[in-house]
Amino acid sequence: MRLPSAQTLYDVIDATWPAAEKQQAGPFTLRCGLGGGSRVSAATATAPASIDDIQSASDAMRNMGQPALFMVRGSEDALDAQLAGLGFEVMDPVTLYAAPIDVVATERPPHMAVFTAWPPLAVQAEIWAQGGVGPARLAVMERTPDPKIAFLGRARDQPAGAVFVGIAHECAMIHALEIGDTYRRQGLGLHMTRAAAFWGRDNGARFLTLVTTNANTGANALYTSLGMQVVGHYHYRIKKE
Repeated sequence: MRLPSAQTLYDVIDATWPAAEKQQAGPFTLRCGLGGGSRVSAATATAPASIDDIQSASDAMRNMGQPALFMVRGSEDALDAQLAGLGFEVMDPVTLYAAPIDVVATERPPHMAVFTAWPPLAVQAEIWAQGGVGPARLAVMERTPDPKIAFLGRARDQPAGAVFVGIAHECAMIHALEIGDTYRRQGLGLHMTRAAAFWGRDNGARFLTLVTTNANTGANALYTSLGMQVVGHYHYRIKKE
Protein backbone atom coordinates (compact mmCIF):
# COMPACT_ATOMS: atom_id res chain seq x y z
CA MET A 1 0.00 0.00 0.00
CA ARG A 2 1.42 3.36 -1.01
CA LEU A 3 1.79 5.72 1.90
CA PRO A 4 0.43 9.28 1.80
CA SER A 5 2.91 11.83 0.50
CA ALA A 6 4.45 14.60 2.54
CA GLN A 7 2.16 17.06 0.72
CA THR A 8 -0.87 15.06 1.81
CA LEU A 9 0.35 15.18 5.40
CA TYR A 10 0.78 18.95 5.18
CA ASP A 11 -2.90 19.10 4.20
CA VAL A 12 -3.82 16.73 7.03
CA ILE A 13 -1.99 18.95 9.53
CA ASP A 14 -3.94 21.98 8.30
CA ALA A 15 -7.25 20.11 8.58
CA THR A 16 -6.71 18.40 11.94
CA TRP A 17 -4.82 21.23 13.69
CA PRO A 18 -6.34 24.29 12.01
CA ALA A 19 -5.38 27.92 12.26
CA ALA A 20 -8.00 30.36 13.48
CA GLU A 21 -7.71 32.25 10.19
CA LYS A 22 -5.73 32.21 6.96
CA GLN A 23 -4.90 34.99 4.55
CA GLN A 24 -2.79 35.29 1.42
CA ALA A 25 0.19 37.63 1.19
CA GLY A 26 1.73 37.32 -2.27
CA PRO A 27 3.11 33.78 -2.60
CA PHE A 28 2.61 33.02 1.12
CA THR A 29 -0.30 31.63 3.08
CA LEU A 30 -0.32 33.32 6.48
CA ARG A 31 -1.92 31.72 9.53
CA CYS A 32 -3.34 33.40 12.60
CA GLY A 33 -2.72 30.94 15.43
CA LEU A 34 -3.98 32.89 18.47
CA GLY A 35 -1.19 31.36 20.52
CA GLY A 36 -1.86 27.79 19.38
CA GLY A 37 1.74 27.00 18.44
CA SER A 38 3.98 27.03 15.39
CA ARG A 39 1.86 24.75 13.20
CA VAL A 40 -1.05 27.19 13.24
CA SER A 41 1.09 30.34 13.10
CA ALA A 42 3.68 29.70 10.38
CA ALA A 43 3.60 31.03 6.84
CA THR A 44 3.96 28.55 3.97
CA ALA A 45 4.92 29.24 0.36
CA THR A 46 2.55 28.53 -2.51
CA ALA A 47 4.96 29.79 -5.20
CA PRO A 48 8.56 31.03 -5.51
CA ALA A 49 9.12 34.12 -3.38
CA SER A 50 11.30 37.19 -3.65
CA ILE A 51 13.08 38.95 -0.82
CA ASP A 52 10.42 41.64 -0.94
CA ASP A 53 7.71 38.96 -0.66
CA ILE A 54 9.38 37.57 2.46
CA GLN A 55 9.63 41.03 3.99
CA SER A 56 5.98 41.79 3.25
CA ALA A 57 4.86 38.49 4.76
CA SER A 58 7.04 39.12 7.81
CA ASP A 59 5.51 42.55 8.32
CA ALA A 60 2.00 41.10 7.98
CA MET A 61 2.71 38.44 10.61
CA ARG A 62 4.02 41.05 13.01
CA ASN A 63 0.88 43.11 12.40
CA MET A 64 -1.09 40.01 13.43
CA GLY A 65 0.77 40.05 16.75
CA GLN A 66 2.91 37.05 15.84
CA PRO A 67 6.63 36.62 15.16
CA ALA A 68 7.84 36.28 11.58
CA LEU A 69 7.78 32.49 11.27
CA PHE A 70 8.05 30.37 8.11
CA MET A 71 7.60 26.64 7.63
CA VAL A 72 10.14 25.31 5.12
CA ARG A 73 8.94 22.05 3.61
CA GLY A 74 10.50 19.26 1.60
CA SER A 75 12.63 20.55 -1.23
CA GLU A 76 12.11 24.28 -0.64
CA ASP A 77 15.86 24.82 -0.68
CA ALA A 78 15.71 28.20 -2.42
CA LEU A 79 13.32 29.59 0.20
CA ASP A 80 15.47 28.11 2.96
CA ALA A 81 18.56 29.85 1.58
CA GLN A 82 16.72 33.16 1.22
CA LEU A 83 15.50 33.04 4.81
CA ALA A 84 18.95 32.08 6.10
CA GLY A 85 20.45 35.03 4.24
CA LEU A 86 17.96 37.34 5.92
CA GLY A 87 18.93 36.09 9.37
CA PHE A 88 16.09 33.68 10.00
CA GLU A 89 17.23 30.88 12.31
CA VAL A 90 16.28 27.20 12.08
CA MET A 91 13.80 26.05 14.69
CA ASP A 92 12.35 22.59 15.47
CA PRO A 93 13.29 20.27 12.59
CA VAL A 94 10.40 17.82 12.29
CA THR A 95 9.84 14.34 10.85
CA LEU A 96 6.53 13.22 9.32
CA TYR A 97 5.49 9.60 9.87
CA ALA A 98 2.83 7.40 8.31
CA ALA A 99 1.79 3.76 8.31
CA PRO A 100 -1.14 1.73 7.01
CA ILE A 101 -3.46 1.79 9.99
CA ASP A 102 -3.61 -2.00 10.26
CA VAL A 103 0.14 -2.06 10.82
CA VAL A 104 -0.36 -0.24 14.13
CA ALA A 105 -3.85 -1.46 15.08
CA THR A 106 -2.64 -4.94 15.97
CA GLU A 107 -3.19 -5.28 19.72
CA ARG A 108 -5.70 -3.36 21.78
CA PRO A 109 -4.44 -1.60 24.91
CA PRO A 110 -4.91 -3.36 28.25
CA HIS A 111 -8.27 -2.96 29.97
CA MET A 112 -8.54 0.36 31.84
CA ALA A 113 -5.38 1.73 30.18
CA VAL A 114 -6.94 4.16 27.65
CA PHE A 115 -10.34 5.87 27.53
CA THR A 116 -11.97 8.14 24.95
CA ALA A 117 -13.44 11.51 25.86
CA TRP A 118 -14.89 14.43 23.96
CA PRO A 119 -14.88 17.16 24.97
CA PRO A 120 -11.68 16.62 26.93
CA LEU A 121 -11.97 16.13 30.66
CA ALA A 122 -10.44 18.56 33.15
CA VAL A 123 -7.80 15.97 34.07
CA GLN A 124 -6.71 15.74 30.43
CA ALA A 125 -6.36 19.52 30.29
CA GLU A 126 -4.20 19.34 33.43
CA ILE A 127 -1.93 16.71 31.88
CA TRP A 128 -1.59 18.73 28.67
CA ALA A 129 -0.87 21.89 30.64
CA GLN A 130 2.06 20.19 32.36
CA GLY A 131 3.57 19.68 28.90
CA GLY A 132 2.90 23.21 27.69
CA VAL A 133 -0.35 22.44 25.87
CA GLY A 134 -2.49 25.20 27.33
CA PRO A 135 -5.85 26.84 26.57
CA ALA A 136 -4.78 28.20 23.16
CA ARG A 137 -3.96 24.70 21.94
CA LEU A 138 -7.15 23.31 23.47
CA ALA A 139 -8.93 25.95 21.36
CA VAL A 140 -7.28 24.46 18.26
CA MET A 141 -8.73 21.07 19.19
CA GLU A 142 -12.15 22.64 19.69
CA ARG A 143 -12.20 24.21 16.22
CA THR A 144 -11.00 21.04 14.48
CA PRO A 145 -13.88 19.55 12.49
CA ASP A 146 -15.16 16.05 13.17
CA PRO A 147 -14.20 13.26 13.27
CA LYS A 148 -11.96 13.90 16.26
CA ILE A 149 -11.37 12.42 19.70
CA ALA A 150 -9.28 12.80 22.83
CA PHE A 151 -7.85 9.91 24.82
CA LEU A 152 -7.03 9.71 28.51
CA GLY A 153 -4.25 7.29 29.41
CA ARG A 154 -3.92 5.70 32.82
CA ALA A 155 -0.94 4.13 34.57
CA ARG A 156 -0.70 2.74 38.10
CA ASP A 157 -4.43 3.48 38.47
CA GLN A 158 -3.82 7.19 37.92
CA PRO A 159 -4.54 9.63 35.04
CA ALA A 160 -1.20 9.76 33.29
CA GLY A 161 -1.47 10.76 29.61
CA ALA A 162 -3.54 12.59 27.03
CA VAL A 163 -3.60 12.72 23.24
CA PHE A 164 -5.77 14.31 20.54
CA VAL A 165 -6.56 12.66 17.19
CA GLY A 166 -8.33 14.00 14.10
CA ILE A 167 -9.06 12.51 10.68
CA ALA A 168 -8.71 14.09 7.23
CA HIS A 169 -7.85 12.71 3.77
CA GLU A 170 -8.18 9.11 5.08
CA CYS A 171 -5.46 9.81 7.64
CA ALA A 172 -5.84 9.72 11.41
CA MET A 173 -3.31 12.19 12.76
CA ILE A 174 -2.00 12.21 16.33
CA HIS A 175 -1.44 15.56 18.02
CA ALA A 176 -0.38 16.65 21.51
CA LEU A 177 0.56 13.26 22.93
CA GLU A 178 1.62 14.06 26.47
CA ILE A 179 2.56 11.74 29.33
CA GLY A 180 3.22 12.89 32.87
CA ASP A 181 6.87 12.87 33.89
CA THR A 182 6.51 10.12 36.50
CA TYR A 183 4.66 7.80 34.10
CA ARG A 184 7.03 7.80 31.14
CA ARG A 185 8.85 4.74 29.80
CA GLN A 186 6.08 2.47 31.05
CA GLY A 187 4.40 1.71 27.74
CA LEU A 188 1.62 4.28 27.91
CA GLY A 189 2.74 6.04 24.72
CA LEU A 190 2.49 2.70 22.91
CA HIS A 191 -0.99 2.04 24.31
CA MET A 192 -2.31 5.48 23.36
CA THR A 193 -0.83 5.26 19.86
CA ARG A 194 -2.47 1.89 19.28
CA ALA A 195 -5.75 3.20 20.69
CA ALA A 196 -5.56 6.05 18.18
CA ALA A 197 -5.01 3.54 15.37
CA PHE A 198 -8.03 1.42 16.35
CA TRP A 199 -10.23 4.50 16.67
CA GLY A 200 -9.00 5.83 13.33
CA ARG A 201 -9.73 2.54 11.59
CA ASP A 202 -13.21 2.41 13.13
CA ASN A 203 -13.86 5.91 11.76
CA GLY A 204 -12.72 5.32 8.19
CA ALA A 205 -9.02 6.15 8.25
CA ARG A 206 -6.63 4.05 6.18
CA PHE A 207 -3.41 5.48 7.63
CA LEU A 208 -2.05 6.56 10.99
CA THR A 209 0.09 9.69 10.75
CA LEU A 210 1.88 12.14 13.00
CA VAL A 211 4.73 14.62 13.19
CA THR A 212 7.39 14.84 15.87
CA THR A 213 10.51 16.88 16.38
CA ASN A 214 13.82 15.26 15.56
CA ALA A 215 14.99 16.07 19.08
CA ASN A 216 12.31 13.82 20.60
CA THR A 217 14.39 10.66 20.34
CA GLY A 218 12.04 8.60 22.50
CA ALA A 219 9.02 9.35 20.31
CA ASN A 220 10.96 8.69 17.11
CA ALA A 221 12.07 5.31 18.47
CA LEU A 222 8.52 4.40 19.50
CA TYR A 223 6.94 5.22 16.16
CA THR A 224 9.66 3.44 14.22
CA SER A 225 9.20 0.34 16.41
CA LEU A 226 5.49 0.34 15.49
CA GLY A 227 6.30 0.12 11.79
CA MET A 228 5.69 3.76 10.96
CA GLN A 229 7.81 5.14 8.14
CA VAL A 230 9.31 8.54 7.44
CA VAL A 231 7.50 10.26 4.58
CA GLY A 232 8.93 13.77 4.84
CA HIS A 233 10.50 16.53 6.86
CA TYR A 234 10.09 20.22 7.51
CA HIS A 235 11.52 22.87 9.79
CA TYR A 236 10.75 26.40 10.78
CA ARG A 237 12.77 29.56 10.36
CA ILE A 238 12.14 32.42 12.71
CA LYS A 239 13.40 36.00 12.84
CA LYS A 240 14.27 36.68 16.45
CA GLU A 241 13.61 40.29 17.29
